[in-house]
Amino acid sequence: MTVPSATASDPVQAALDTWQNEPGALLPVLHAVQDSVGYIPREAIAAIADALRLTRAEVSGVISFYHHFRTTPPGRHTVEVCRAEACQAVGARQLEAHAKTRLGLDYHETGADGQFSLEPVYCLGNCACGPSIRIGGAVYGRVSEARFDELLTGLDTRALELR
Repeated sequence: MTVPSATASDPVQAALDTWQNEPGALLPVLHAVQDSVGYIPREAIAAIADALRLTRAEVSGVISFYHHFRTTPPGRHTVEVCRAEACQAVGARQLEAHAKTRLGLDYHETGADGQFSLEPVYCLGNCACGPSIRIGGAVYGRVSEARFDELLTGLDTRALELR
């Protein structure tokens, strides 16, 4: 089976058309919608619930249980800080605190300017080079506070002020 493309005129309906009749359809539908739109619009929850014969509470519960899912648009750049034990052992907690301060965000938040979202991640597969972060699809290892700032400066940060 093929996951609906991002060009579908109605990504929620495209996901439902693809997965609705499959066992355990909820997670594939949610992934397909988020992959297509970038998040799961709150107004899509009712349509998904109705199509899959679930309650809105059940759909919302699954969305809130899995940190991967979002119900608001992500920032232009998503910054993920690895929180796995290997990264924590080499300074990830300090890096996490710095990232929160630097961006002025907590986890699962997006800045008012829409530039950055901050997310935790529980392993980037880069354990020997921690602490690690991912920005977009790129993974960076041995990230110090200074390196974190350099990486952000290299992005289009027109609306970001150094804090």
